[in-house]
Amino acid sequence: MSPFDPASVLARRATRSDESAIIRMSQKARDLKARGQDVVMLTIGEPDFNTPHHIQAAAREAMRAGFTHYSPVAGLPELRNAIARKLQEENGLPYEANQIVVANGAKQAIADALFALLDPGDEVILLSPFWVSYETTVTLAGGVPVILHASVDKDFKVPAERIARAISDRTKLIIVNSPCNPTGAVWTLSELEALAEVVAPHERLMVLSDEIYEYIAFDCEPRSFGSLAGMVDRTITVNGFSKSFAMTGWRLGYAAAPAPIAQAMARMQSAVTAGANSFVQRAGIVALTESRDCVEEMRQQYRRRRDIVAKALGGISDLRLAPIPATFYAFPDVGAFLGRTSGNHAIDSVDTLCDWLLEEHGVATVSGTAFGDKQCLRISFAVSESDLTKGLGRLAAGLATLT
Repeated sequence: MSPFDPASVLARRATRSDESAIIRMSQKARDLKARGQDVVMLTIGEPDFNTPHHIQAAAREAMRAGFTHYSPVAGLPELRNAIARKLQEENGLPYEANQIVVANGAKQAIADALFALLDPGDEVILLSPFWVSYETTVTLAGGVPVILHASVDKDFKVPAERIARAISDRTKLIIVNSPCNPTGAVWTLSELEALAEVVAPHERLMVLSDEIYEYIAFDCEPRSFGSLAGMVDRTITVNGFSKSFAMTGWRLGYAAAPAPIAQAMARMQSAVTAGANSFVQRAGIVALTESRDCVEEMRQQYRRRRDIVAKALGGISDLRLAPIPATFYAFPDVGAFLGRTSGNHAIDSVDTLCDWLLEEHGVATVSGTAFGDKQCLRISFAVSESDLTKGLGRLAAGLATLT
């Protein structure tokens, strides 16, 4: 009898869910640092700020008050009401509390939506470059990703007419991420209106609007897709607390959707994790309803860092950079450096380039391949200005050696 191989019993979906390139590069950088190498990490999309003190205090007080038990699957009523008011007042979205689903992070809210909407074979249009988890989660939910790519020349935004041509009788959903991870791109009102005109005639077509970076905008005011005429019933709006409030480890996000979809999302969540953490939800209420001076202070620091990044990358010959109106990411096009060499190192892909920059120059970035783009790499500037300046210097010095 042959020895038992545990890998032989894995479901196909488990083998299709690849390790995140962000996690891989971050772990590789940590391993090198543990061996004594000086490494600057520009990989993780996580604020380097601690959660504001008044939000921490709210969680402690909630625990003392007994919010240590299960919460309703869709969230505490007080938080759902606060989210509904926020969406109505700030985003022009007329959602009611019963249309809100609080989740264990925006990532789970997206998964809830995909599992609630997609039957096997349903198509989902993904606008590349896109956040790494979209494609994997669509596939896990039985959907078929239809990927449309836009380059740096288009500021990484796919025109509405191209989206229209990609719609088939199997298309169920379009995912829009504005402001965008990894590019920092923000869709203008006219661009969103053009997309709404594409969506309107298709009765089965929904839009998932991922707005998690809403408060980290510098040169623009992001608009919610669902606020456009006729689109609120065609939109699932996803947001959360991780990025803007520096609450990544708290795992608190939410979605707003037409009531039947919100109810279905809650059922999906009930089957997997149940409700989000009770005392974290109480802290979320305070984050939404009390002073946001801390959010503005973080945004201003990100703006300064964005300016440092734009100046440094703008000074590198052959590197192309689109405007960065929001988020804490830059997504430079390094295609001109592919095919070059440095000593015995041949840079044949952006993945190879990122590994080489880490191993030889001590700066960790993430290959654009993870985001659906083989010409770019992602830089996170959610790091101190000193580390950012050092890392950008190493990046420039490394690229300068390629011939």
